[in-house]
Amino acid sequence: MNHLKTFALLAALTALFMGVGYMIGGATGMLIALVFAGGLNLFSYWNADKIVLRMYRAQPVDEQHPNAVVRAYVADVAQMARDAGLPRPVVAIIPNDQPNAFATGRNPANAAVCATTGLLDMLTRDEIRGVMAHELAHVKNRDTLTMTVTATVAGAIAALANFGLFFGGDDDRERPGGILGTLALMILAPLAAGLVQMAISRGREYEADRIGAEIAGDPEALASALQKIDDSARRIVNPTAERNPASGQLFIINPLAGRGADNLFSTHPATGNRVKALMELGVGMGLALRRPTFVAAGVSTSVPSTPSRSGPWG
Repeated sequence: MNHLKTFALLAALTALFMGVGYMIGGATGMLIALVFAGGLNLFSYWNADKIVLRMYRAQPVDEQHPNAVVRAYVADVAQMARDAGLPRPVVAIIPNDQPNAFATGRNPANAAVCATTGLLDMLTRDEIRGVMAHELAHVKNRDTLTMTVTATVAGAIAALANFGLFFGGDDDRERPGGILGTLALMILAPLAAGLVQMAISRGREYEADRIGAEIAGDPEALASALQKIDDSARRIVNPTAERNPASGQLFIINPLAGRGADNLFSTHPATGNRVKALMELGVGMGLALRRPTFVAAGVSTSVPSTPSRSGPWG
């Protein structure tokens, strides 16, 4: 089923890419866009994860790292991957103050999980485990290929649309729709790509929350982490994500909230709804709601209450 969803998603993005090419250069432009999209899909399958890791300056780490928090982070990921029946992924840190995390890779054997320095600094060990278990769930569900490839293709669609005014013939009549059609394309094509991403991403986040909570064995810790990350993402800008908004769907929490970016077509469910689902899962797992209540997006529930600690970067 995941392979079918991936094919349908890539087909939709390829069709959109061809539509952009047609609007810019007519039938010739559509043919060029088809060839380019085919090459881009093939290239993305093998290289999109490397592009994303390089974009965010991810640095692989291991048990020999001098920082104790990083060593614990690496050890916990290795242990949870083993318990989940997964190959050990590459574990990396991203030099960024915004607490966040993502997973990438075309399959479990070629996966990488990444946490920002801000996340390791802000969260407790149990909360970090919860977040990384969520990312391992994406690996287990083979979501990483879909999310990484669609981020690359959607970014290419947005870039092609934004450059639409500079392509095609000198005479606007050579472009289907003329200048008005091109202007409409520049606005609507990135939104359409975002809608295609959103169609699958939101459901995947709920499923990764559920499986991640089961891997870590602590839904409350993940719920608490989501609330902390969401709150900080609204105050701390992630410059790389702002420059590459199509990559925002990779993260556990939308990284674009820091600068009031247009989140009308957010690929992430509301954090309050995710927290509520996790707390209900905790009840279903027989875990007592033992911690203080807080309110997130209008949802009152119980989450971990832990004292803040000095992290590895402060």
